[in-house]
Amino acid sequence: MSVPRARLLDLLKARCELFSTTFNPEGIRTGNKIMRQRLKGPALASYYPRKLMTFRDFQKEFEPLGLEIDNEDEIDRLDHISELKARGKGAPKKKKGPPAPDPRRRK
Repeated sequence: MSVPRARLLDLLKARCELFSTTFNPEGIRTGNKIMRQRLKGPALASYYPRKLMTFRDFQKEFEPLGLEIDNEDEIDRLDHISELKARGKGAPKKKKGPPAPDPRRRK
């Protein structure tokens, strides 16, 4: 003795309303499983500690006293870039302005 499908669907619909679940008799993938999960953003953001002070902030603190502090890492980086440019291996220059019209092209 089998129960008609329409009656089973009505029962399923009533159960979904009662327990606040999604009525999906065809079993179509809806993404509800993913949407119910906790967000991962806050956990990933709190993995690394916040930067309290950068080297530039440190320099600005001592600027009113007339003290100069050299950032050796930055100086090394600039020296390395200048050496690369001297050998022709540096980054290309940035493009400035719109391109010039090509005289060979017809309008």
